[in-house]
Amino acid sequence: MNNSPFAWWRWLDTFSEIDIFIQGFGYTLAVSILALIVAVVLGVFHALMATGKFVILKVWARAYVEFFQNTPLLINLFFLYFVLPQAPIFGITLDVFTIGVVGIGVYHGAYMSEVVRSGIQSIPKGQFEASASQGFSYAQQMLYIILPQTIKIILPPSTNQAVNLIKNTSVLAIIAGAEIMYRTDSYAQNTLNYAPAYIIAGSFYFAVCYSLSLLMRYYEEKLKKAHLVG
Repeated sequence: MNNSPFAWWRWLDTFSEIDIFIQGFGYTLAVSILALIVAVVLGVFHALMATGKFVILKVWARAYVEFFQNTPLLINLFFLYFVLPQAPIFGITLDVFTIGVVGIGVYHGAYMSEVVRSGIQSIPKGQFEASASQGFSYAQQMLYIILPQTIKIILPPSTNQAVNLIKNTSVLAIIAGAEIMYRTDSYAQNTLNYAPAYIIAGSFYFAVCYSLSLLMRYYEEKLKKAHLVG
């Protein structure tokens, strides 16, 4: 029998267990979607604080961004998984799914905050002044004038952050998450079909991330054409 890592029989065995990969990827997508929602909410919230007038809120937003941008994601997940349940102050035990959503979401919220902040700061100051002269409060300025314009600017870099977030869910495999990488590792170690298992898992990631990249390229081209026409 051919024992090559890429032997045909290994592919047949792996595809016969394709449900393992599909279920794992479904788990990955669920974590990714919910974590992305957390990241966007925290990103917008901290970007508004960073561009606001209150010094205390600016300091908090800066501290949040600097902390998570300068610490590894894995350490944050380990803290939630190992430390939080043992801490007398907290004593909270979270399931791996919740740890993934919260840990990855909060981590990427720092990066999303910088994206949104840059978008807000790219809007001409004259628009702030004009809206203020019309009696708009800061919240109304952001809600009705600034943020709608910011969305077009930040969508491409936000998509890059979404792609990175999806790929970073693979870290959950280290804390026994049920996402695709954990299931792939378990299957590969039990069957020794490493090559087809990892190639299939990588293909799932590639399909989603590349699709997002293509959609963003299409959107950017559409914006360029609209700009030229305008």
